[in-house]
Order: sequence, then C-alpha cells, then structure tokens
Amino acid sequence: MSANISFVMTGAETEDDIPLGERKTVTDFCYLLDKSKQLFNGLRDLPQYGHKQWQSYFGRTFDVYTKLWKFQQQHRQVLDSRYGLKRWQIGEVASKIGQLYYHYYLRTSETSYLNEAFSFYSAIRQRSYYFQVNKEDRPELVVKKLRYYARYIVVCLLLNKMDLVKVLVKELSEEIEDYTQRFNTEDQLEWNLVLQEVAAFIEADPVVVLNDNNSVVTISNRLQEGSVPPLEQGMVVGQLILADALIIGNCNNQVKFSELTIDMFRMLQALEREPVNLATQTSKQGTMEPNEKPAKRENPHKYLLYKPTFSQLFTFLSASFKELPANSVLLIYLSATGVFPTGHSDYEGPYDFGGVLTNTNRDVVNGETVQKRNQAQKEMHCLHPGDLFPFTRKPLFVIVDSSNSTAYKNFTNLFGQPLVCLLSPTVYPKSVQDQSQRGSLFTLFLYSPLLAFSSVCGLNSVQRGLWERAQEFLRKVYRDIGQMLTRSRTIDQAFLQFFGDEFLRLLLIRFVFCSAALRLHKLFRESQSFPESYPELPKQDTVESSLLQKHILELATMLDVQSLFWDDSLEAY
Repeated sequence: MSANISFVMTGAETEDDIPLGERKTVTDFCYLLDKSKQLFNGLRDLPQYGHKQWQSYFGRTFDVYTKLWKFQQQHRQVLDSRYGLKRWQIGEVASKIGQLYYHYYLRTSETSYLNEAFSFYSAIRQRSYYFQVNKEDRPELVVKKLRYYARYIVVCLLLNKMDLVKVLVKELSEEIEDYTQRFNTEDQLEWNLVLQEVAAFIEADPVVVLNDNNSVVTISNRLQEGSVPPLEQGMVVGQLILADALIIGNCNNQVKFSELTIDMFRMLQALEREPVNLATQTSKQGTMEPNEKPAKRENPHKYLLYKPTFSQLFTFLSASFKELPANSVLLIYLSATGVFPTGHSDYEGPYDFGGVLTNTNRDVVNGETVQKRNQAQKEMHCLHPGDLFPFTRKPLFVIVDSSNSTAYKNFTNLFGQPLVCLLSPTVYPKSVQDQSQRGSLFTLFLYSPLLAFSSVCGLNSVQRGLWERAQEFLRKVYRDIGQMLTRSRTIDQAFLQFFGDEFLRLLLIRFVFCSAALRLHKLFRESQSFPESYPELPKQDTVESSLLQKHILELATMLDVQSLFWDDSLEAY
C-alpha cells in the first residue's frame, strides 16, 4: 500500500531542498499512519465470538499504534514543519488508541483496559486536540469530534465517573448545537437522540446517596474486597469457576445508551471486580502492552448482546460453550420481553411454555409480533427453555428477568451437570411497575440490594452515613444467608456446586435476600410477585427463615420504613 506523502514547503523551496533525514521522517510517519489505519479497519472484520482468533491481530494493531504514538512525539517538530501535522490528527490517533483499549476491554472483560482508554480520552480533552476542528469548514471532522465525545461518555459511565459524564454531556450538547447551526445536516435528530439517551441513562438510578452538603455520592457496585462472605472452614462446596457470561438485553422501551440497556449495564458490573485504579497521568501513555496478561483472569469473560436475533444468540452461545474450560461455568443472563404460548397442547414440553423475545428484523409493529402463522405453531422469535437444553451438558447458571421468566421453571436437567435458574417475578405491584423503563427491580436487587430495597420502599435519597451503616449491616445478613444455604439439609446440591465462585455466591445470596424482602413487603401480595428458582430452594431454610425476616425488619427500621413490612411479632398475616 503506497503511503500518502505530502510535504509542506516554503515558497522558494523544492522537495529536493528538504534534508534527507527529514524526508525519511515524513515517509516513515506516513507508512505507520497508513499501516495503523489498515489494521484498525480490519478489526471490524474479526469474528465477534471465540477467544483465540483475534488476540494476535489486536497485538499487531497495538504494536503499530505504539510505534506511531511514540514516533509523532519524538519527531513532532519535523512533522509540524514538513508534513503540516495538525493537532486534530494527533487527537485522532489518540482517539483510535482509546477505542482499541475499549474494544480490548470488551473482548477480555478486564477493567484495567477501561482505565487505559480513559487516560487517552481524557488527554485529548485536556490538551484540546480537537479544539481547532470547529474553525475548519469540514463537517466530517466535527462528526469525528462528536463521536469521540460519545465514546468517552461510555467509558466514563462504565467507570462510574458520573460527575465527569455530566460535564461531558453539557460539552457535547454545545458541540451538537454549534454543528447543526453551522452545517445544514441531516443527522441532527440522531445526535439529539444520543443526548436524550445518555440523559435518561444518568437519571436511571431510582435512589441517590447524598453527602452532608446534599451533593450526590457515586457508589460503585462492582465486586470489592470483603464484599463476598468468605466460605466457612471445612465447608464442602464446588470448585467451579465462572468463566463466561452472555448478557442479553431485549426489552422493549428500556433506557439504553450505545447498545447497552440499563439492565445489561448493571449485570455487567455485577460480574466484574472493582478495577485497580491505574494512574491516569499522561506519562502513562504510549505504554500499550495488552499482552501483559494478569496472572489469573480477574473477571469472567462476557459477551454483550443487544437485541440479538435467535441465530446470533445461538452462535454466541455455541462459541462460548465450545471454549468453556474444564470445571467452569457458563452464565446466561436474559433481560427480555416475555413471549407467551398461544395455545395448550395435550403434551406440555420445553417448547410449550413460551420464553423470551429474540429480535426479528420483520413482523414487529410497536414492539408486538404480528401473528401471521398458524396459531398452533411455536413462536419462532423466542428463546424457549428447550433451546438451552443442549448447553446443560456443562455447568450452566441462568438468570431470567422477564414477564415470562417462569417458563424456565419447566427445565429438565438431562445430563446431571450443575444447573440453576434464577427467575424474576412476573407481576409487580402498580407502583413498582411504573419504574420498569428505568430497569428491572429484580436485576437491581442482583446488582445493588440496598439500592433496590430503598427503591421499593419509596425512598428517593439516602444520606451517606446511613447508607454506609446499612451496607455494613447487609454484610452481616449476607454471611447469615450464606450459612443458611450451606447448612440446609434439604437444599439441592446444584446451589452448593456454584457456591465456590465469588460472583455466583454473591448472586445467590442477593437472590435469597430479594425473595425474602419482597415476601415481607406489604405491596407484594401475589405469588407471581416473588422470584422463583429451578431447582426450588427449601423455603423454610432460606427465603422464609425467621432469622432472615428479623434482619429485613431491622434494615427497614434503620431506614425508617418499617411500616411497609409485615411484622410477624406484631400482626398475624
């Protein structure tokens, strides 16, 4: 590929007057620039699934960008005078490096790469690399700047840098206004939609934690040291490790930003450890060594699938299943609109209870699937429980958050491997239902039980000191729930098989807490308003345990909402 070389010359100069060394510098720079673009564009042709194929390609791309970044730093003066290097071009290279790190995070689930993406994105803003773009009469350059902002916002959201997100949204809003006024563009509506989506995303948390001066405190809900109850000495639990997770979002009308629904965003963080906060000084840049593998994988590998079709979902599921290491677990999280069966047949099998929606490119009117087929046939655009049966040949942990989650109670463990399904309530009281656009209550409990508990009690804000006391109290509750599960004589062994993994242990404990809290809440009257599981948990030992009920009432008293809960010692119900 020939490098596109152009020299900047003063009036009396010819190309031959330029010293050979300087000419070579420009030639080398153009070669690296071309090579980097070529490799970067090739990234989109890599398969999205499977762990192996893409790693060496990413490595090569990082190498070229490392060289390019260092080269422009070392030879800036020559490149300025002889090539006419503009600041926005340096910004573009930094932006691509940020994108590379972000995509590397998506591929590996290692949050340290998010910090690297953040450090490049923040340098672009601090050094005003894109500042001059607005003076040039080229709308395509302004679009690059807007896209940079949108990507920077996604990374900040994932790192919970909410104060910065608000500043960036304000800046992006001004940039969009300036762009649409200067250029008569057709994409104005699209950019305004981006702003609306991110604004809704920021407002999605139903409860805020406040400092003494009433400013909002950002709370991270990733796994932290000490947040998982340790295993008791001598406790016999499985040695399985959560290696892979498919996070699927296919809810109609849920808040989303950049192909992440709020439920996906929450579950993704529930499956990650708190990132090691790498220094974000700019001196750190140019040290792109994503090949330095952490000694052991910190987080399970994740695929994020926004509104996948059945075939996409099945392809990713098969790839994940195929590459699952020995003694590992595959987790499938489904946050999706329910699909209900159309008729009853004499024999009820795994395809007769409906399931959850998969995406279709046709036949959808206002989110409702048009029934053109014979009513007796099965819904095609639906993930039925039976579709997951082949994957139960390996340990499988399923979470279904849907109005038809109970379809997955009709599961059969055909291969005797550990299998657990956690299923959301299918009906919520009216006051809770109104919140569903801002994310499901069930997923909120799995992500942050205290946030969900406060929300279901109608609190809009909690003071920081009280929040921290309540969190401390919850740690004790989690320890007790852990002991209930491991000491129960009648519990299905599948639960204990998964209990050795910290992420799965915490999800199981939060599930029990959610079930117990909703059972005591006065608004939750119907049995469909309680979560269920396959296999069933022994209720007396877990979700209806008197010790756990006592804890929930203590927490309610701490938050001054005890009147919303049934208190067995005061009233018979």
